[in-house]
Amino acid sequence: MSKKKMIYLAGPLFSRAELEYNLKLKDMLLNNSFSVFLPQEEAEDSAMGRESQNQEYIFMKCAEGVNASDLVVAVLDGVDVDSGTAWEIGYAYAKGKPVIGLRTDFRELADGIVNLMVEMSIVSLARDEEELLKMLEKFR
Repeated sequence: MSKKKMIYLAGPLFSRAELEYNLKLKDMLLNNSFSVFLPQEEAEDSAMGRESQNQEYIFMKCAEGVNASDLVVAVLDGVDVDSGTAWEIGYAYAKGKPVIGLRTDFRELADGIVNLMVEMSIVSLARDEEELLKMLEKFR
């Protein structure tokens, strides 16, 4: 039996809705035989975690999470991509890690779906969770 691929799940984590959506995605990925690094849990990157941990700790745990991952799934919803998520995408790209974007938001920029630098850093873009799972098949 082959080792489960590790996914770093990047995305905004500042509202209750974002936190709950991240957990939903994590569960979906776990149920489809992937391991998942979720910053809001693994790096304690949440409002409470930021009170008890210093920012360097959170930063280092997230960087280590990307380093240890086989690929990154990045939630790209919103008017603009979350700045932390954009950094994680760029870092993963620099490390040669494939990044799959997930954008369920129907809004588009005048010149593309997301920021040009983000769009050029991802290997594919899923428009919903079902499409994401299909894209992940080739990474098993």
